[in-house]
Amino acid sequence: MKKFLLLLGICSVSSAYAQGGMLIIQNFTTNYDFHGNLYANNNVGGGCYPLVVSKVPDPIVVPAGATAKYENYRDQYSSSGFPVSTWNVYLGAGSPASPRPWNHPSLMPGGVISNNTKWSMSKFQMYHAGTSVPETYFNGDIGGTALPCNTAPDVVNTAWGSAKWFTITAGTDVYTYLVIQ
Repeated sequence: MKKFLLLLGICSVSSAYAQGGMLIIQNFTTNYDFHGNLYANNNVGGGCYPLVVSKVPDPIVVPAGATAKYENYRDQYSSSGFPVSTWNVYLGAGSPASPRPWNHPSLMPGGVISNNTKWSMSKFQMYHAGTSVPETYFNGDIGGTALPCNTAPDVVNTAWGSAKWFTITAGTDVYTYLVIQ
């Protein structure tokens, strides 16, 4: 009975942590396209690992006025207008990147990587809409400020625009937003 209760407890904690819910990037700007990479990691233990970083495409591009939604590593591929086909997985400090396709078993809901990571940050650069010309001063690292794994601020303010990272929890549903204005 003790083993059953222990297993039940571990499963409930894992499912509650499973990738931390949906990530939504809302690019409300009319002048700039978002170009960035997404990061997810374990902020609870394990020295911030595993760490998952979007790889293909590099970078993700969300045009001016568009919204991107990432339910999880797998389902985003068919449901997002801006899907990631390959994720780099780092299992520990100094470990090499292990490229994994969106449908790799460890990245599926319930998979070991998915169960032990949550959206944590983005490194981004804004580009003039529809061009390959960067806006030099509208960029940065942004994310949830869960130390020690992430030291990026949750707000980036510039004269050209601003970005905010925040999380809303409604019951058991968790929504992480990156809003660019």
